[in-house]
Amino acid sequence: MNLNNINMGERMQYYKVPGLSISLIANGQISGTENYGTLEVQSNRKVNEDTIFSACSVSKFLTGILVMKLAEDGILGLDDDINKKLVSWKVQDNDFTKIKKVTLRNLLSHQAGIKDPEDSFSELKTDFGIPTMADLLMGKTPYCTVPIEVQCEPGSEFHYSDAGFCIVQQLIEDVTAKPFQQVMKEYIFEPLGMENSHYLNTGKLEVNIENHSVGHNKYGEIVDGKYPIYPYPAASGLWTTSLDLAKLVLELLNAIKGESKIDLSTKLAKEIIRPQNGKSWTGLGVFLDESEEELEITSLGWGVGFQCMLFAFPNTEIGAVIMTNAELGVHQMEGIIGEIYQALLT
Repeated sequence: MNLNNINMGERMQYYKVPGLSISLIANGQISGTENYGTLEVQSNRKVNEDTIFSACSVSKFLTGILVMKLAEDGILGLDDDINKKLVSWKVQDNDFTKIKKVTLRNLLSHQAGIKDPEDSFSELKTDFGIPTMADLLMGKTPYCTVPIEVQCEPGSEFHYSDAGFCIVQQLIEDVTAKPFQQVMKEYIFEPLGMENSHYLNTGKLEVNIENHSVGHNKYGEIVDGKYPIYPYPAASGLWTTSLDLAKLVLELLNAIKGESKIDLSTKLAKEIIRPQNGKSWTGLGVFLDESEEELEITSLGWGVGFQCMLFAFPNTEIGAVIMTNAELGVHQMEGIIGEIYQALLT
């Protein structure tokens, strides 16, 4: 797990990536953070371990950990009909829900029968602002213009879904009677010391922008608004550092062996990394790849101006978090993140 076999400056220039941060995990410990480039193109503000990036869909991994903690505490049940505890919005019964009801297990593994409408879940529209999850799920916002409903039997098919995690967020807010961001802070951020992690409650950055990386497109140009915001915290709203995400990865690895800081049991930690409903590639809030040798867990983020990835091998307790302030227009494995991933594993 070293970066000596990649010329980072040359590769960043090739891909037009202004800045990136990499945190490494080895032997069950965070072994270091490597930072390169700048927070903004043609700027002298250097990326450091406190530099905050948009994590985009890596937010789902964090949400999955929170759900498991709430399940551990008996606040939520992984296999309960979510309608029993939803208040502000409910899944509408139809022919697909007659036999099987939607559960958190379904939602976290993208198997709830929920399909995202076309052209939905864009970045923040400043003329509309932050939607409530209830309005969003009812199709009353420009972010999702049709009501969300079950379109195939829960547990029968895999459909990657932001809407599903919006439902998870609504459920958490209903059962705790607190904003999602506050619940995450109390249960995850504070116990794990994730001091540089947060969500944005309004349409603008309310914190020190000196720590926040600016988003760039595949040409290395600053994107509109500089800091694209996704107003769906549980699905894609996290802003964080590679070091904070490494703390979260390490928490999962430790919980698997009975050393959780948030009192997550080994049983539930192992449930996160177990293939769900016969789908070998999806756990609960994470994706899985199991070769003949060992299991790998991954989470990827891709949004306007940013791309990132985390991976870990629970058996050997190694892993890394890679965050960039550029959207290359290709899958992570086809760009600089893929090259870094390969370099780390060779």
